[in-house]
Amino acid sequence: MKEILNSLSVCILPAIILIILISAAIKKVPAYETFTEGAKEGFWISVKIIPYLVAIMAAVAMFRASGAIEQISLMLKDTLEFYKIPVDTLPLMLTRSLSGGATLGVFSDIVNSNGADSYAAKLAAVITGSSETTFYVLSVYFGAVGIKKFRHAVLTGILADTVGIIAAVIICRWWFL
Repeated sequence: MKEILNSLSVCILPAIILIILISAAIKKVPAYETFTEGAKEGFWISVKIIPYLVAIMAAVAMFRASGAIEQISLMLKDTLEFYKIPVDTLPLMLTRSLSGGATLGVFSDIVNSNGADSYAAKLAAVITGSSETTFYVLSVYFGAVGIKKFRHAVLTGILADTVGIIAAVIICRWWFL
C-alpha cells in the first residue's frame, strides 16, 4: 500500500499541471500569459499585506517579550492542574491565535523539555492541529482585499480557537490519560 501511495504522490502534481494545460487549450485560454498575470497580481497583493504582517509580528514579539505569558501561567497554574492540563501548554494556547511560528517554537520547547511521548507533547500537538492562527489569517486575507473593520471575524475566530482548544483538552484527557 505504501508503494502505491508513493507512486501516486509522484504522479499527482504533473497530472494536475497537465489537466490545467489541457483544459486551457480546450478553452483557448493563453495559459502562460494568464499564469504570469496571476503571479503579478500575487506580488502586488503581498506588497499590500506587508503592513498587516509587520503589525501582527510586532504584537506577537511584544506579547512574548513582556512576560505576560509567564504571568498568566502563574495565575492559572492551580486551575490548569485541577483540569490536568500541563502548565507548559498554556503559552501554546495563548500564542496559537497569534502566530504559527511562535506556536511551533513553544511546541518545540514542550517536546524538548517533556519528551515526544509525554502527555504535554501530545496535548500540544492536538491543540496545534485543532486551532488556527486567527490574527495572522485575518491580517493576511482581510489586508489583501482592504477590509479594515473585522471585529466580528476576530470574535468568531477566537471563539473557534477556544472551542478547538477545549475539544483538544477533552479528547486528549479521554484518549491519553
